Amino acid sequence: MRNRPDSVMLFAAGFGTRMRPLTDTRPKPLIEVAGKPLLDHALGQCAIPQITRRAVNAHYLAEQIAAAAASRRLLLSQERDGILDTGGGLKAALPLLGRPEAVFAMNTDAVWTGPLAMATLAGAWDPERMDALLLLCPPERAVGHALKSGFAMDAAGRLSWAPELAYTGAQILATAPVADCPDAAFSVKRAWDAALAAGRLYGVIHPGRWCDVGHPGGIAQAEDMLADA
Repeated sequence: MRNRPDSVMLFAAGFGTRMRPLTDTRPKPLIEVAGKPLLDHALGQCAIPQITRRAVNAHYLAEQIAAAAASRRLLLSQERDGILDTGGGLKAALPLLGRPEAVFAMNTDAVWTGPLAMATLAGAWDPERMDALLLLCPPERAVGHALKSGFAMDAAGRLSWAPELAYTGAQILATAPVADCPDAAFSVKRAWDAALAAGRLYGVIHPGRWCDVGHPGGIAQAEDMLADA
């Protein structure tokens, strides 16, 4: 059984609308922060022995993501007919990842300090209790992030919707709710809602700092954060 995840899905298919004009000619995951593409910052957070398969999806400016995937030996899931959102993108990539029972997943638009994101998630994952485990960051360590939505966490680590902790874009997710969804395009939040209703949506706190590089000004904020570290 592969409920101890050994694969990671990197989300890189989006249009990067908030990052324009930088994304007019380059997909957001390939924009550089501190001399390194955001995709490589994400891959650095996945550098744990447990992860043996790495996949990335592509839609917008897909040929650039495909070239980056080839040079980094990443499995590529091309969304040719239309963008599938996070849930649909993960569902489409599951065959590439060997149809695991649980998978790491990560956005590719952030930089980090502190322990590796995937190491923190791996250390807290308990498939007997959890269908989803989200890596969260308190507002004082979420650089440049306006906490308009997020999660509250109880003493046992269970989550509910409340703007108290920021979701960092990194998670472990049981794949059955995604694989069984009849839709092609949908958000992974659908699986979170199901896990929450079942009391199986959990969180763990990232011990370091995190910066969501969602707009051009976020590049300088992220570089300052890294310089301070």
